[in-house]
Parts: sequence; C-alpha cells; structure tokens
Amino acid sequence: MQKNRQRDVRYAQRAPTNVNHLDTHIGIDAHHHDDHQIAYAGSGVLSITTDSGTWVAPPTRALWIPAGTVHEHRAYGRTDLHCVGLPTRCNPLSLDGPAVIAVGPLLRELILAYTRDPGPDSPARRRMLGVLLDQLRASPLQPVHLPTPTDPRLAAVCALLHADPADPRGLAALAAQAGAGAGERTLSRLFRAELGMTFPQWRTQLRLHQALRLLAVDTPVTAVAHQCGWSSASAFIDVFRRAFGHTPGTHRPRPVTDPGSAAAPLNPELV
Repeated sequence: MQKNRQRDVRYAQRAPTNVNHLDTHIGIDAHHHDDHQIAYAGSGVLSITTDSGTWVAPPTRALWIPAGTVHEHRAYGRTDLHCVGLPTRCNPLSLDGPAVIAVGPLLRELILAYTRDPGPDSPARRRMLGVLLDQLRASPLQPVHLPTPTDPRLAAVCALLHADPADPRGLAALAAQAGAGAGERTLSRLFRAELGMTFPQWRTQLRLHQALRLLAVDTPVTAVAHQCGWSSASAFIDVFRRAFGHTPGTHRPRPVTDPGSAAAPLNPELV
C-alpha cells in the first residue's frame, strides 16, 4: 500500500460482522475502523496489505486486523469473506498488529455460523462468541507475513522479485540490475535489520504467497512450482508442507457450500 494513498482512506466506526462474496482479484480499498476484525476466507484465498507488508490466508487460516489498522483486502479465486467485528476490549490474543491465525475445524464452523446470520444480540450469540474467542486464544499464529521494505535499495530489489518470483538470481545480480547502489553484504544486513529475515527467507515467503494465489484459481501444482521458482514439484510440495502443515493439493478450490452463497455482491461500505 502506498503511504501517499492514505489521504483517500475510508473510515468506518464499527467493523461489521457479515459475509461478502468476492470474485477473483476483487479488492477492497484502504480503510480502517475502530473495532478489531477477524477476516476469514471460507473459500478462495484472502490477503490484507498494510504499509508494513502483506498477510495471505487460505481457508485453513484467518486474518487478525487490529482496530485502527489501515488495510486493503484482495481475493484470489471465488472467495467468501467472513468478517467478525470485535470491540477493542475483546483482544483474545493480545495482538497490536495484523497476524495470521490457524483455523481448525471447530473454529471454522464457529466463524461460518456466527457470520452467516448476524441477527440481533441474544444469549445464544453471546455464548457462540464466547466459544469462538476461546478457540482463538488456543489458535497458534502462523509466520506468513511478507514485510514491505522502506529502504529504497531493498525496495528496488524486492520489486524485481515481485514482478517475477521465479527469478533464480542471487542478491548481488538482482542488486546490479535494480541499480540498488549497495553491495550484497550491505543488502543482506538490511534484509535482517529492516524486514526481520534473511534474503532467502523473504524470497521463500514471496513464493509461498504467490503459490497460494495461483492455487486459488486452480493452477496445477506442477505449474505453480515452475511459476514460483522451485526446481521441481516435489521441492515445492516439501516447502509448502513445512510452511502450512499439509500439501498444496489441499488448496484446490472447493465447491461453495455456505447457505446464502448466491447473495448480492460485495458492498465495500459493509467491510
């Protein structure tokens, strides 16, 4: 997200609890609200982007968006976006920044049920929310954050890889083409100091993010491996399994089974 776009940021006092249906590559422009929000893709893949970077979540993950965080959404594949708005007093993970949370079968069903029919407040809904928050407290955080560089030398190198995640060149060659004006050793230090990870770790995160987007639109696993820079499908599957705990085949688009999936298209004012 470009910082100079924040003058166009939309503000909503409350983060809604609802379901929206997004076609692939549909985005929701920069906005923020005074409540915390959980964003979950019941189908497809969802990303949020802030000035600090990008977080991507398939249906086995949910996104935590703290109150006041300026962020954009984007869908990959046919995506059912389930949003849970929470007042600031409800912060079950005590987080002050965006995060990706593991979603097990029970938490998934709770999010679907709670957002599918928001309705008025009632004892039953309060009990459901209480169990949902308990499940969140027990859900591990997932390291799928792709940080955005602010140093122009890093930004130049990262832009080349965003354009072609499969580019196999090392840091020195990329820096030379980008005209970064810094050597490999300096850039390596900048990756660790500014982004909190090494250059190979950042590139792997970028490739995993791109892989999730491609899998969401039913790209074959072998093609995803090739387009994202892995030497073979088996190498890609191994890295993917270590990152997400299961194979890429799990992320093939599933038929939408949520009631109401033919509802009206997204109204950005309701997100």
